[in-house]
Order: sequence, then structure tokens, then C-alpha cells
Amino acid sequence: MIIAVIGSGAGLLALPEVLADAEAVGREIGRRNHTLICGGHGGVMEAACRGARAAGGHTIGVLPGADRGDANEYVEFPIVTNLGSARNLVIVLSADAVIAVGHGGYGTLSEIALAFVHGKPVVGLKTWRLSDDAGLEDQSIMRVDDPAEAVERAVAAAEGVRT
Repeated sequence: MIIAVIGSGAGLLALPEVLADAEAVGREIGRRNHTLICGGHGGVMEAACRGARAAGGHTIGVLPGADRGDANEYVEFPIVTNLGSARNLVIVLSADAVIAVGHGGYGTLSEIALAFVHGKPVVGLKTWRLSDDAGLEDQSIMRVDDPAEAVERAVAAAEGVRT
């Protein structure tokens, strides 16, 4: 199974507690012998890849540019696209499920939206909250509080989708 981990790159939104959660999610993905796919850069992506590789898992980084040297050091299989943010669709379509770690920026929000458009389950670990004009929260994101639970819910949801 391929699980996407999405979240902020290096910067203000890549808080230490978010990075710790991302690394734990990656470690759990690797421990369960699943493959992690992400955007391949720093922040949440690097932390998740580090965790997956530490647990013996495989990592794919779908890069926005044309240089595979831009991948973080824990990406095992860099995919260069030269697509910019459009690479978010490649990440989502390649995954069986998506785990959003932390609030992230609009790139993370776009990946969540693309996952819903394409029928991919989304698990959220301290991530975006979506609501309608009346302020009613959309319940499409499966909310969890624990990295291991995030992976467990993502795998279970993906298995339900693939049947």
C-alpha cells in the first residue's frame, strides 16, 4: 500500500511537535511495510521520510522541480516532475490514502481537496478543519490524535476503498 503524508515544508508551520508527529507517522508506515509518498522536500515531508526509512520502509518523493538533488536525504525514489504545485495531483493519485500532519499551508489544503475529488480517504492529525458557509464542520477528514492511529485509520480506509 502507498500512503501519502502531506504537510508543511520547512518554515513557520513546521513546528517541532508537528515534525515529531510526522516522523512517528513515517515510522509507523515503514514498520507496517507500506510505502510513503510525499512532496520530497523538508519539514513534514523530510520528518516522515526519516521515520519511514528508520523503520526499514520505502519512500517516494514527487518533486516540483526538475532536479532530483532537491529531494531530502531520506527520499529513496525521487520523481522529478517540473510541474510545480501541480505535482500535488501526482502525489494524491499515486496514494491509496492520505495523512495530513499539521496545519500546513495552501499546498496541503489543495492536496486534501484533490484527495476528496478523487475518492481518496484523508486522515488528519492536527490539520485543517473544513466548514460550510453556516459554520458547520465538514466531517470528511477522519480526525485522530495519535500517529499510530493515523496510519491504522488510513490503511483501514484504503482497504475499504479498494474492495
